[in-house]
Amino acid sequence: MSFELPKLDYAYNALEPQIDARTMEIHHTKHHAAYTNKLNEAVKGTNLDGKTIEEVLAVVDKQSAAVRNNGGGFYNHNLYWKVLTPGGSGKPVGELKTAIERDFGSVEKFKAEFSNAAATRFGSGWAWLVKENNSKLVVSSTPNQDNPLMPVADVKGTPILGIDVWEHAYYLNYQNRRPEYIEAFWALINWDVVADYYKK
Repeated sequence: MSFELPKLDYAYNALEPQIDARTMEIHHTKHHAAYTNKLNEAVKGTNLDGKTIEEVLAVVDKQSAAVRNNGGGFYNHNLYWKVLTPGGSGKPVGELKTAIERDFGSVEKFKAEFSNAAATRFGSGWAWLVKENNSKLVVSSTPNQDNPLMPVADVKGTPILGIDVWEHAYYLNYQNRRPEYIEAFWALINWDVVADYYKK
């Protein structure tokens, strides 16, 4: 079994004006595709061959840099595409909203903390909303293609929302204005998907 580049649930131009079609096409067909192909090469013939991506990420501390970097890149982008939707899907509601208010004080305080984590991640990386094993929600960020499923992460748990702050995710539209990209991201979140990840 090999890992496959997922098809997106929307067209490359569907997230405009927040994320332009050219960025989406390059991001998906070049960057995400490269992580997918290199992950398959890295696990081929090893004891990871046939494992799920979650099983691979659980043991990356004992694996090669190629497994860690490309496994993270594969998983992180899969999540990123899923939590985005054209026009966004309203606001957090139900159990998710209750959990956010419980752990951050309010949805606005959560957004501020998440945006700050994304804006202050030095260099390339990600910011996350993470469900810890005790069900508490926390915000964290990771360098490069690391994520909270990895043993090497400072904050461990299941990511339910993530923003890619590598420059390839936003540079054509925003250049060095990462905070503008982060602000635009909020208008695209599929809160129904985030809520499903929270319940699972």
